[in-house]
Amino acid sequence: MAVETVLNPTQPVNQQIYRILRHDIVQCRIAPGTSLSEKEISVRFNVSRQPVREAFIKLAENGLIQIRPQRGSYVTKISMLQVHNGCFVREAIECAVVRRAAQRINAGQCYLLEQNLHQQKMAIEHQQQDAFFALDDAFHQSLAQIADCQLAWDTVENIKSAIDRVRYMSLDHVSPPEMLLSQHQDIYQGLKSHDEEAAGAAMHRHLHEISDSILLIRKENSDWFED
Repeated sequence: MAVETVLNPTQPVNQQIYRILRHDIVQCRIAPGTSLSEKEISVRFNVSRQPVREAFIKLAENGLIQIRPQRGSYVTKISMLQVHNGCFVREAIECAVVRRAAQRINAGQCYLLEQNLHQQKMAIEHQQQDAFFALDDAFHQSLAQIADCQLAWDTVENIKSAIDRVRYMSLDHVSPPEMLLSQHQDIYQGLKSHDEEAAGAAMHRHLHEISDSILLIRKENSDWFED
């Protein structure tokens, strides 16, 4: 924590700190139960405590940390209820989004999705797990943009912190990237042919994968979860 991390001076400091800490927690670099010190984080980013405190509040709102007055802040365990509820809401939103996207998608947008899918394939071949994770998110965000509803993605992003932690833990064996890429390609085929039902069904299968994998992930990492 003591190693200084350089921030971009053109972007809000609190948002950058939030994104970096969220990334570290989601990708299992900071384990559940770990204590987070405002002082140590402020030293890491060479900033005052105020933006760190603001980042902590956003992390707490997303269920990633718990702030205990006079006792400190701690990374939370993964809540099964939060994961299940997040999956339910995400599926409802994204299945609706992909159906609208299938109505509206044009040739230029198809090309951009094809480029994303190609980059996913390259990330898999080079075993770049972090890159694949980011491209996966970019693929889903692009669908909201095609559907002309950025609010849909903003809503999903705000509720999927617990889901992302399970997603990352499952990438290497339970939900391998090759399988996820194949599911993305099925979604794309429905979009390209303007087939709302096919795109919606493919999205449902894709997002249901996390529900199927969570029990195995919890069994393998029981100390990371709470009931």
